[in-house]
This record gives sequence, C-alpha cells and structure tokens, in this order.
Amino acid sequence: MAKEKESDVAAEAAAEPAFDPGEFNEADPLALDDSDLSEIDMLIAERDELRDRLMRALADVENTRKRGERDRRDAEIYGGSKLARDLLSVYDNMKRALESVDDAQRESAKGLIEGIELTMRELLNTFSRHRIERVAPEAGEKFDPQIHQAMFEAPMPGLEGGKVIQTMAEGFVIGDRLLRPAQVGVSSNPPKTN
Repeated sequence: MAKEKESDVAAEAAAEPAFDPGEFNEADPLALDDSDLSEIDMLIAERDELRDRLMRALADVENTRKRGERDRRDAEIYGGSKLARDLLSVYDNMKRALESVDDAQRESAKGLIEGIELTMRELLNTFSRHRIERVAPEAGEKFDPQIHQAMFEAPMPGLEGGKVIQTMAEGFVIGDRLLRPAQVGVSSNPPKTN
C-alpha cells in the first residue's frame, strides 16, 4: 500500500507541468503584459469619465442653487409688480384730487383733505418699503427714453432739444425694473430760420 501511494504521488508530480523559470521575471515580479495594460488604461479612462461626470453634476447642483436663490430674491422684489402697477392709478387720482383743492375747499373740508394727505403719505411709505420709487423728472432734465415717455415735443427758446419741459405723470420703478415711464413733454430743436 505504501508503494501505491508513492506511485500516485509520482504520477501526480509527473502530470503537473514543470516550473519554467522563464515565466517568472525575478527583476520585476509585478510585470504586466499588454492585455493587463489595456485593462488598466480602460479603468483609468472610466475613472476619469466618472470624475468628470461627478464634477459636472456638482456644478449643476451649484448652478441650480444659485438660480433658485436668484429666483427667490426676484420673486420677493418683483412679485408684487402687477399689484403695484394697478395701484399707480390710485396714486394718480389721489394726487389729482389734492392738486385740485383750492384754499376755500381746504378750509371747509379740512378733515377730509388731511385724511387724503395722510393716505397719500402712507401709500408712498408703502411704495418705499417695497422698493417702489417715483421717477419725477424736473424741467430742464435730459430726456431718458429708458424711464421717460415723450407725450409731445415743442420748441423752447433758450433750451436745447432733448430736455424735459413738463411732467404730465410721474413714472415709477420697482427695484431696477420700470413699472411705468414718466410721461413728459420734450423740447425740440428750434426751427432754423433762413
């Protein structure tokens, strides 16, 4: 029986391939062949692509956050633009009512006039709290088509063209956006005489 075991061990040893020292590179035990290198290159490329996708996703998240913040801020400032535009006619009517009152009416309806003036001040304070500001150009101011609307043009002696000569209705801005342009009369260049 011992002989059988020895012959089986000898047969197994003969069946195993003999060690070829040419297969093992003693100088570089981690030497890789071409197929290993191409697989490493593919893994590096995949890593770089995933890193790029991650960086783009992070940039998209940051841009979305900034856009959301800007939209929230704009909604806070400009969200009431439509209501504010509708309230401008209330302001105009109250202003016209106060301008049309003469001294006799002011004395006879003193409480009513004071109430209208108080309401007008409160309306202007509310406008101010919501960043709504008046655009009320003075005579002689340069016409600005960004915030003024020319209602008429007339030659004015001694005044160069393109200057405001009269304001018919004040304009309003909310933040940096125009709600309504100021309606103005503008000086034209005087006609040339021959």
